[in-house]
Amino acid sequence: MANFFPRWANWIPLKLLLIVMVLGAVVTGGIWYYFTPKYTNVGYMPAQPAPFSHAIHAEQLGMDCRYCHSHVEVAGHSNVPSTQTCMSCHSQIKAQSPKLAAVRASWETGTPVQWVRIHKAPDYVYFNHAVHVNRGISCHSCHGQINEMPVVYQAQPLSMAWCLECHREPEKFLRPPSEIYNLNWRPASAQEQLAMGAQYKKEWNVNPPVTCGGCHR
Repeated sequence: MANFFPRWANWIPLKLLLIVMVLGAVVTGGIWYYFTPKYTNVGYMPAQPAPFSHAIHAEQLGMDCRYCHSHVEVAGHSNVPSTQTCMSCHSQIKAQSPKLAAVRASWETGTPVQWVRIHKAPDYVYFNHAVHVNRGISCHSCHGQINEMPVVYQAQPLSMAWCLECHREPEKFLRPPSEIYNLNWRPASAQEQLAMGAQYKKEWNVNPPVTCGGCHR
């Protein structure tokens, strides 16, 4: 009796297995790449027109974040300080430092310094800065220990999974209003954080969205 299937059909199971293995490797590689610092920009530290050390200004000198980022409590986006803000000090302090050449040129010409933006949500993501800081989320939660950075870099992935971690359990991150801009503040223990966070979550009616429409508008 003649064979019903041609001889090449014997290789079909092996070929299907090979295709499944290749597709599995591609999917696994894509998911792995999604969580790597290269994709999330963790560690991104671009060169700026003028060097600025948060370690000096925020940590050593104790300057409040709101002195330079003056709109964080009232605006959807945190503002980059204007040249006037810089020159309110540096017209007298280190006024002739070569490191501040770009700032002085901006002051003289009226052209803003072209700072390189580091933290930026995609255009399809809605994020309101004022809402977060006014409901117990510190600068530290998103920007890391920025007060100790001689050069600013992106400390957190700012990915959807990372955002949802906080939205699903905000009690792990809420802190007293008086400590929002104190980047060195820490709760005494994890238990204290959860108890305090649960209290603030209830008192402030904190109910972050976890559905697509909450952030993708």
